Formats: sequence, structure tokens, C-alpha cells
Amino acid sequence: MLNIHNLSVSFGGEFLFEEISFRLNSGNRVGLVGKNGAGKSTLLKLLSKDMPLDKGTIAVEKDIKIGFLRQDIDFVQGRSVLDEAYQAFEEIKKLEGKIDEINHQLAERTDYESEGYNQLIIDLSDISHHYEILGGYNYQGETEKILQGLGFNREDFDKKTETFSGGWRMRIELAKLLLQSNDVLLLDEPTNHLDIESIIWFEQFLNNYTGAVVIVSHDKMFLDNVTNRTIEISLGRIYDYNKPYTQYLVLRNEIKQQQLSAQKNQEKEIQQAERLIEKFRAKSTKASMAQSLIKKLDKIERIEVDEDDNSVMNLRFPISVTPGKVVVEIEELSKNYGSKEVLNDINLLIERDSKTAFVGQNGQGKSTLAKIIVGELEHEGHLKLGHNVQIGYFAQNQAEYLDGSKTVLDTMIDSANETNRSKVRDILGSFLFRGEDVEKYVKVLSGGERNRLALAKMLLQPFNVLVMDEPTNHLDIKSKNVLKQACRSFEGTLILVSHDRDFLQGLTNKVYEFKNQVIKEYLGDVDFYLQQRKAEDFRAIEKKQEKREEKKVEKKNTSFQDQKKVKSLKNQLSTVESKISSLEKEIKIIDHDLLMDYDGTIAKPNFFDGYQAKKDTLEQLMENWERLSTEIDTIA
Repeated sequence: MLNIHNLSVSFGGEFLFEEISFRLNSGNRVGLVGKNGAGKSTLLKLLSKDMPLDKGTIAVEKDIKIGFLRQDIDFVQGRSVLDEAYQAFEEIKKLEGKIDEINHQLAERTDYESEGYNQLIIDLSDISHHYEILGGYNYQGETEKILQGLGFNREDFDKKTETFSGGWRMRIELAKLLLQSNDVLLLDEPTNHLDIESIIWFEQFLNNYTGAVVIVSHDKMFLDNVTNRTIEISLGRIYDYNKPYTQYLVLRNEIKQQQLSAQKNQEKEIQQAERLIEKFRAKSTKASMAQSLIKKLDKIERIEVDEDDNSVMNLRFPISVTPGKVVVEIEELSKNYGSKEVLNDINLLIERDSKTAFVGQNGQGKSTLAKIIVGELEHEGHLKLGHNVQIGYFAQNQAEYLDGSKTVLDTMIDSANETNRSKVRDILGSFLFRGEDVEKYVKVLSGGERNRLALAKMLLQPFNVLVMDEPTNHLDIKSKNVLKQACRSFEGTLILVSHDRDFLQGLTNKVYEFKNQVIKEYLGDVDFYLQQRKAEDFRAIEKKQEKREEKKVEKKNTSFQDQKKVKSLKNQLSTVESKISSLEKEIKIIDHDLLMDYDGTIAKPNFFDGYQAKKDTLEQLMENWERLSTEIDTIA
């Protein structure tokens, strides 16, 4: 389908990659991996013809259609979800315009016997036939079907695209790619901003896709579930193996070990030959033998070991003053976006040095609560930050906060103060911005490089509470590991919003699940949360939800007896919810008294027995709530 031969790209006289060659065939699902700035996105732009070729050739078979999912989606303001999705059918929409124009002319003309009128009839017939062949009478239904499959409701179809989050706009773009029936898909970070549900759908789509796919992603699980081939760009070369990512790493390591062993044996042979040459060279009778050995050495092709680019950024977040014991206190907090309620009556207490994860689907309020905590959003209810709390915030769209017209160096200098301005170049160097890299303009940096710069800026101001919203987006796999280690060693309070299980593992001691405008607490790490949800990973939770939704669709007509049972269960559920709300408030008051201990609460007789009994009752009520909810979902 695509044949890439001796492709080279250079910037500022330095090659990003040089004379690389490979071929894409139907059925190839390629994971394109490598460090940030290695040239992955550049290669996709070359394949999609978004960039002109520097050197080399890209041969494309005739009539091959290429679809490109870019990192940054730019929709036209004012279009509805449905109108934007219809942009996938460019030729059909043009034919619709022609059909409307001809019908308008036919309605106005009265010269029914004229040659011109007859020609309009012929034109309408030809265009209508072409319109039918292209699927013009089916595309609207197909579009609605795909959008609904991606999680949109019918009431969403007429809403403007700009009212949706980045993850939902990405789904619209995915729908367009699917509807276009492309032969080749080029996907640049497709899982960024996607929740687990949409990632599962996309995996299923790609596994059933018959064309060729090239995916730039730093999501190891996604790559392993989808790809059957890996191409790594490293130090200007490519390494190409017909294996998914994890298997590729094992295979490449085995090959490198074989190369090292072969190189070692070859070195022994060369050293032996050189000793013989020195020995024979001094004797006239052996001179011809020495010359023969020299010629033999010259012809030996030296075994080279593949180089690895092991450079990684150096990250350690600065800590400021010690805050009070209670860092964030939230009571009965709610947040609406117009008529859409995102959070309802949230109660939350975050203590000093705790490590907390916010998990759940997109649109459930995780990022909203993070923004409320850092003071970026208005809200209803009570939120109080503790004594001496100083917050460092990494936003999901952190790169958008950077000024593209500034250089990397100027960005840092402008954010520095007198005490650390002299350390700016050292900090940039530890984030792999070295030499002339610091003079690059922000607008030419890759997504991962911009995220690294945003992280570097965070080192200029100390803080004691770190709030990070999807910090691993755009970061390569090695940089993600460095960030994880920095979060693990951070001595302050940590709040992480993430859908990346690998990243969250071992980082937090408390998980809050966001669902249906409320939050639920799990006192453990992400593995404990998944264990409590009886699921191996986030994806399994979403699959359970999918199965329940499928059952709902299949069971359209509920019997009268079932309706009575559902009503009874809902009444029980309402009673349980009321008890949960009341008990949570009681426990919250006790928790607050425990922290402050105004009146010797702890010393009261049987205090802890009563306190534990309330928590046990709350846990039982939570289990009843989950059981009743599941039973209602099963019947309804």
C-alpha cells in the first residue's frame, strides 16, 4: 500500500532520521514508538502529505485513501456534532448541493418540453445514481449509528462541538475517520483525553479493521492489545519487528545480547589475528602470511551493536513549607455547566501527605473538581484550603498555557525569580533541552516536549500540594516512568487525575471514583480499588457497564411484574441513600472532631467502638446500594 524508501528529515542541519525504509501492507497495525522529539509525529505528517519530503520517496498505490488523526483537533466553530460528523462525506455533500440546485430550477421552470428542461432531468438522474452508489441515502443513519456507538445520545447531536470536552471532540473525529472508509489510518496519540470506555471501543474497531494502521502512542496496554508490528525511531534509525510492543522489547533485547556476544567473539578473533601479524611481520619468511592476514582483517565487516537512546529527564518536585493537617475540606459542593449537573453535594477531606487518585469516565467531574480545588472554577457549596497550603497545578491542557511565540529559554526565564534565574539552563538541561534546543520556539515543539517544558516550569516555584490532571498525556514511556518516580518521592500531598493504571500503580493510598455526579471512596491504591470492583483493570469495569447497557437494549418491553419490582427496589434504594447521606455527615463531624479534639473526644468511653460501628454500617449500606443498583439495571 505504502512504500517508504531512504526517507530523511533534518532540522537545523541535524538529521531527525536518515535514510529509513519500510513498507506498509494491508492488515499491518504498526505501533510507532520512540522518545519525545524522535520524529514520530513528523513521520506521520510526511505519510499524510501534511509536510513536504526532504529526501527520499513515499510511493502510494493508486486510489489509496489515507486518514490522519492528529494530536490537535481544530473544529469549525458553530457546527453541531452531527454537522461535523457529516464532513466525512465531502463528495456526497457536494452531490446533495447539486441535486438541490437542480430541483430548485425544475420547480421554477415551466418549459417542460424544452431541451434545457430535458437536460436537467438527465443530469438529475445521473447525479442521483452516483449519489446512491456513494451511499447518499444511508450515510445519515450510519452517522447516527456510529456516534451512538461512541457514547453520544440523540440529544447531543444538535449541540455545538465547542461545548464538548477534548475527549468527546476526539470521538467525533474518530467517527469521521470510520465513516470515510480509509485504506490507511495514521493515528497520533489517539488515546490522549479518551476515557476507558472509548479506548475499549477503539481497540475493537482497530482489531476488526482490514486496512493498514500506524499508531503513535505511549499507552503500553493499548499498543499490546491492538498492534501486530512495532517500529521504533531511535537516534535517527528505525527498528522494525512483527511483534506488539512488549514482545518487541523482549525480542530486541535478545537480539542486542546476541549482537554483544557475536561482537565479543569477533573481537577475540581480531585480536588473535593482530598478534599473529605482529609476530610474522618481523620474520622475512612469514611476511607474506602477515600480508594475507592484514588483507583478511580489512575485509572483515565489524559487528555493530544497536545503540539505545537512554537519555531521560531528571525530575524532583520542590517542597515548600509544611501545611496544616487538613489540606482541603469540601462540604456539599456542587457544580453545573448550564443545565448539566456534573457534581452534586460532594463531601471530601484531604489530609496532609496523602496520595489520592481521581478515576472514572470522561465527563464525570474529575478535572472539574481538580480545577475547583486550584481555584480556577466557581462552584456552589463550601471549599476551604488548609493553613499554609501552596498548590502546584499541572492541567490536562498544560501545553496551551505556554506562549508559542517565546523560546524555551525565554519561557523559563520569564517564570523564574531572582533566586533561581541563574539555574534555568541547568533545569532545562535536566529536562533534555540542551545546547541550541533552548532557542527553539515553543510552537515548533512536539506535544511531549511541551509537556516536559511545562514540568520544568513547575520546578521554579516550590509547593506542598501537587494536583496533576492527566500528566502522562504526550509523554514517552521512559519519561512517564521518570514522572512516576518523581511523584512517588514527592514529600507533599498528591492528587492525581488519570486513566493510566500502569502510572497509578503504587502511587496513591486512596482512590475516589467519580460516577453519576457523586464520588465513592476506596481506602487503598488503584489495585485495591480494582479488587473491590472485582475487575482486573479499568477496561473490565467499563466492559461490565457495556454488558449491562446491552441487556437494557435487548429488554425493551418490561413486564408489569418487573415494573412493580423495579419500583419497590427504587424505593429501597432511596431509603438506603438517605441513610448513607445521614451517616456520612455524622462520620464527617466525628472525623473533624478527631482532628481538632476540642473536648477530649478520643477519651470518651467506648468512643472507638461506636465510631467503628458507624463505619461498618456505612460500608454495609454502600454494599446494599450497589446490590440494589445492579438489580435495577438488570431488570430495567
